[in-house]
Amino acid sequence: MSVNFLDENCQTISSKKLFGLCDPSVPTVGPAYIDEEDGAKWIGVVVNEYLYNVTFTAIDHCIDIRLPNNTQAKRCDGVLTYNNTAIFVELKDRPSAGNNWVKDAEQQLRSTINHFENTNDAAYYTEKKAYIANSGHPKFKSSQIQRMEKFRIETGYVLRIENRITL
Repeated sequence: MSVNFLDENCQTISSKKLFGLCDPSVPTVGPAYIDEEDGAKWIGVVVNEYLYNVTFTAIDHCIDIRLPNNTQAKRCDGVLTYNNTAIFVELKDRPSAGNNWVKDAEQQLRSTINHFENTNDAAYYTEKKAYIANSGHPKFKSSQIQRMEKFRIETGYVLRIENRITL
């Protein structure tokens, strides 16, 4: 089954210089989306200095990705696309000790990217990135450098663990 990673029913768009990515996972469950108004809700902050027309496609709670046994695959929250760039994003809203949230987010990104790379759409995007954005841990620790390098080698995507996404 082919997966449509660019389903218009799952998209929000912005060309503002600064906007946020929100995930309404608590208390309700729904797809992530772009918000241009309420910075208090932003988990990921997108800095769009060149005012690109950016599309955010929600994946989790919007796009169905099935494994061969027909169960739902792990999915990240969404993907930002503009020009020839694709940036997969997993949003976390939790201040926590340890880095289990990073491991979980990395698995969600890897699973989603693996499915995306098996589509015809993947070839269009020549710049590929992934972000783990956590409003409770806005900056990554240097101890994550090895994880990020391993991710790049294994997936071809540059991984950043921070909540500021600069386009």
